[in-house]
Amino acid sequence: MNTELMEDEMRRALFGDSESSAPAINSDVQDTVPDVVIVQPVKAAKKKTVSKGFTPRLRVTLRVGNEFEGEMHEMVHEADTLSSLVTEQEATKTARKKFRFVEVVSVKSM
Repeated sequence: MNTELMEDEMRRALFGDSESSAPAINSDVQDTVPDVVIVQPVKAAKKKTVSKGFTPRLRVTLRVGNEFEGEMHEMVHEADTLSSLVTEQEATKTARKKFRFVEVVSVKSM
């Protein structure tokens, strides 16, 4: 096999023959194209209704109060997340707005 190719051989190998790729135009035969083309309207695709899937929810139970070792109330906070740490922090933050002492009792998935 010849490793040294000429420039013309390389062009033919990469791009093909330039003479054969150009189509011959015959002026005697012409295709007639109508001026008006009727196109069928495309129907809009039906939108699929997405069923509401399972939403992960966590329920945090807190014991809250304003007096140290005083009367405590139970408070429930629900969140749409899988992270128990984030849910716990969010519930504590919400409870601190109203109560001074906050204690997390449990974090359960629903």
